[in-house]
Amino acid sequence: MAILDAPRASAPALRASAGRLARALSTPLVPSDFIDLFSPLSSPTTLRARVEEVRPETRDAVTLVLQPGRGWRGHTAGQYIRIGVDVDGVRQWRAYSLTEPPRPDGRLTITVKAIPDGVVSNHLVRRAHPGLILALDQATGDFTLPATRPAKALFLTAGSGITPVMGMLRDGLADLADAVLVHCAPTVDDVIYRSELRHLAATAGLRLIERHDDVHGMLQIEQLDQLVPDLADRETWVCGPTGLLDAAEAFWSDRGISDRLHTERFRPTIVVAGEGGTVRFGASDITVDADASTPLLTAGEAAGVLMPSGCRMGICMGCVVPMREGAVRDLRTGELTTATEGDGVQIQTCISAAAGDCHIDL
Repeated sequence: MAILDAPRASAPALRASAGRLARALSTPLVPSDFIDLFSPLSSPTTLRARVEEVRPETRDAVTLVLQPGRGWRGHTAGQYIRIGVDVDGVRQWRAYSLTEPPRPDGRLTITVKAIPDGVVSNHLVRRAHPGLILALDQATGDFTLPATRPAKALFLTAGSGITPVMGMLRDGLADLADAVLVHCAPTVDDVIYRSELRHLAATAGLRLIERHDDVHGMLQIEQLDQLVPDLADRETWVCGPTGLLDAAEAFWSDRGISDRLHTERFRPTIVVAGEGGTVRFGASDITVDADASTPLLTAGEAAGVLMPSGCRMGICMGCVVPMREGAVRDLRTGELTTATEGDGVQIQTCISAAAGDCHIDL
């Protein structure tokens, strides 16, 4: 039987592992910490993903191939995931569409486009590397193709709004008898997946209409009547900047065909971190003021909240609960974790203190 050499870890991956080891040696460890340190994808409580490949798409967009960890439950093409990225000691969460259907190797792909002043997008586009570990949430969203494919389909996208639609096309184009894609980008060089889209148009029956702002001007929603005369007969998916989505919703509403329109919107993450704050325990209807040095577990118990915990009995991760909104600081490392309304980011209350106003799902 042949013995295969183990694959060599990349230099960035080795540096990342060394950094985790150095931080671990400076803080007390419990058994789950060893799993996080040496096999971060194997954690039974915290879902993560490892970057396996970084593929350039345009001058400011890359596709990341991710290996999800233990506990990943799968997805449908067109859904999105939220990933947590540590940037300058602050964990930032952002949503990205999954750009492929489920793969035989179990890996996921997202495409990230750097936007001006985008903390996470620029970090991932410029600095992501194989071996980088990201926090990961399960896939969600209903911006997907129905099981019964429509007779006629229209996809209207702009910029990185092509990403969920690309997942749907890769998964279901063969099942669509009549599909039109109208895609807008500033220039031809800014078209993400340009070669693949043109290949689908040439070989797979996709009717592709490219609109380049520098040539055609910015698309006005009324122009769709000329570009796609039968749009009223088409089930339509739209993804792109807020202005495009607002215009599309008004356009379809005016024609009385809103039931044929599906849109995808992502909220920006805007959380102001501070020192301490007001903590709201939603289910208990209790609100307390907590300082920056008191664990949320202690603050909640002092206020009479029934806090789940096994910490004092040596049972780690028993205090993990969802934070719906706000910011907390890890008392061991100083790192921040943020969440916007409704996110449900999992936090450990025994080692997390308020770093601003928080809403805890207890």
